[in-house]
Amino acid sequence: MPRIIIDNIANIDLAAAELLDKFKKQRLFAFFGEMGAGKTTFIQALCRKLDVIDVVNSPTFTIVNEYHAENGIAIYHFDFFRIKKIEEVFDFGYEDYFYSGNYCFIEWPELIANILPDDAVLVKITIEQGGARILEIE
Repeated sequence: MPRIIIDNIANIDLAAAELLDKFKKQRLFAFFGEMGAGKTTFIQALCRKLDVIDVVNSPTFTIVNEYHAENGIAIYHFDFFRIKKIEEVFDFGYEDYFYSGNYCFIEWPELIANILPDDAVLVKITIEQGGARILEIE
């Protein structure tokens, strides 16, 4: 299982570039980790690497945010923390996003793990003693 270590917040953009480089063909990334692990912060770094021109913040209450890169492509950022039933995900048409061919970054994917596409990149973020973040990738 590949790992990326972020031992300092100053290295987060390098880690984001490394993840995107390792998975050039994949477009859907699901981020697992406890509250405060840095999921949103890492997605912000990914969006910087993809030249997103919009403000990137957590879609906790809206479920999905759509951002645009300089080249015009759309990038989708999901937060399923407040989802109580899988039917809520079906109701907003997740397939249109997940199978769009655009980047999709998902926070709190635990409830929807069984409907993720087979080629989804699963990233578990853990906090080491001292504050370093370890990204374990499947």
